[in-house]
Amino acid sequence: MSTREEILRAEVAALPLKPGVYQFLDRDGKVIYVGKAKSLRKRVSSYFVNSKEHSAKVLVLVRQICAIKHIVVDSEQDALLLENSLIKSLQPRYNILLKDDKTYPWIVLRRENFPRVESTRIVSHDGSQYFGPYGSISMQRSILEFIREVIPLRTCKLNLAPQNIAKGKYGVCLQYHLGNCKAPCVGAQSEEEYAELLTMVKDVLKGDLRPVRRYLEENMQQAASELKFELAQRFKQRLEALENYQSRSVIVSAKIVDCDIFSLLEDDDVAYCNFIRLRRGSIVALHTVRLTTGVDASAEDMLSAAIQYIVENISHDLSKEVIVPYMPSAAILFDGVTFTVPKRGEKSDLLEFSLKSARIYRAEQMKNLEIKNPERHTERLMNAMQRELHLDHQPRHIECFDNSNLQGTNPVASCVVFRDGKPSRKEYRHFNVKTVVGPDDFASMREIVYRRYSRLLEEGAELPDLIIVDGGKGQLSSAYEVLCALGIEKRVPIVGLAKRIEEIFFPDDPMPYYLSRTGEPLKVVCHIRDEAHRFGITFHRQKRSKAFIKSELEQIDGIGAKSLNALLKRFKTVSKVREASIDELTEVVGAKRAQAIVKYFAVSDIEKP
Repeated sequence: MSTREEILRAEVAALPLKPGVYQFLDRDGKVIYVGKAKSLRKRVSSYFVNSKEHSAKVLVLVRQICAIKHIVVDSEQDALLLENSLIKSLQPRYNILLKDDKTYPWIVLRRENFPRVESTRIVSHDGSQYFGPYGSISMQRSILEFIREVIPLRTCKLNLAPQNIAKGKYGVCLQYHLGNCKAPCVGAQSEEEYAELLTMVKDVLKGDLRPVRRYLEENMQQAASELKFELAQRFKQRLEALENYQSRSVIVSAKIVDCDIFSLLEDDDVAYCNFIRLRRGSIVALHTVRLTTGVDASAEDMLSAAIQYIVENISHDLSKEVIVPYMPSAAILFDGVTFTVPKRGEKSDLLEFSLKSARIYRAEQMKNLEIKNPERHTERLMNAMQRELHLDHQPRHIECFDNSNLQGTNPVASCVVFRDGKPSRKEYRHFNVKTVVGPDDFASMREIVYRRYSRLLEEGAELPDLIIVDGGKGQLSSAYEVLCALGIEKRVPIVGLAKRIEEIFFPDDPMPYYLSRTGEPLKVVCHIRDEAHRFGITFHRQKRSKAFIKSELEQIDGIGAKSLNALLKRFKTVSKVREASIDELTEVVGAKRAQAIVKYFAVSDIEKP
């Protein structure tokens, strides 16, 4: 045992059996992990025993530990609070780390005289008011367009300081003549009047359209009573714009008024937390953050960390009701908040909508990674495949088999090849089933698997890293028997993919294994299965078509195998042979056979009822 290990074991043995927080330090004295414990000695000692049960990340952490610090507290609740505080201040490498991957669009009310309402992607601590973030630029633009269409605010960048207005420095612009601005630049509108309009803008941004509707209706009625019909028409048009905006805005629920929704999507060593803010039944903010999972990080811990991050950096507060998929580990940190875990109904639908948004965000991130760094994307995907399918090494080379027949006729099979998660079409192979009579899928699978891998062994060619059989336990057993007979069952792993796409079967295991529905491995496996099915069906249809043509043309006197092949190569279908002229047929099979073909079809047309 090394000196370092002896020192660490002595430190662990001296830890108390009380609740508290522990810190792991590296050789430079830097804190690399902070954790909480009900019993410090029992929890910390678990890192140094049963190493085979630890994840690779935990093993890497343990190898870097050179010292242990601890703080004893009175209760588990105090340990939770202290752990949270230390993680925020120290940012240890192996704890959960959050990264805001995308700069979302915001709407800002500038801190200035007669504030402008603008779009921005940069949130500054300049005293301006920021609303959002919005999940898409189109959502943000539609809100801005509505505000500018209905509420007459200035859009110019003039410095409207009182002294500039008093000096008469500016003149009215086209927007004033169009009725879109009340010209505060020339003193035609006071700051108090402008502030009332800004209050309505804030109401709109918070999802409340009632003050704007009331303002427009009152002004329209007043203008009409004063016989100012053009002005009344202008207010009426703005009311219509409000109705149009409300009809196309994201109205989620008429019953659920105000709440926040959080969902968490776990994927390999990262997770994505989506946040949706609902006000008066409308979505007024949507945001997704990316988390790098830490050592021993549970889903509850990650959800708690993400909520804290969003509250501190994005939303700045929480609704009284927060909808979550499960209770966050640090729910106690949020005073006055009720966490709801719905099982059904509208709240469950909201949670599913949030999860869908997280999936879309993840897909965008993966696509960007694939474009910018394809090698890293492939490595990450292969690691996920290896882990999900319990393989000893990455499945860089995958082959998938599928049978195809119609009531036992024209039995064929296909083998598709994927490399690094992508189809390698030049390596696809078709098989005509030769030794099986009738619709026997198990026997057909045995034949094609034997033919494929006996040939690869004879040629000394590369064997795949994984074989997928499209079918359940029966198909898998048939293929596995062949691998055993060839002596390669331990060299090449094989799985069966059942008709229910989430079910994976392993040899000698009667129970199915379910792949994560949100993970990429399931998408890759389904893509491979679908490609094998498509490739097999296409080949089967071609065979059936050729068989029909041959059965039809073989009835013509003088048409043998050589003539049949020539006709198929030139005309492809029976109908095209029927429509061909005598000269076209003569070019392919000679004058005598061409006349026989024309006569055959002429007689068959007469005999048709």
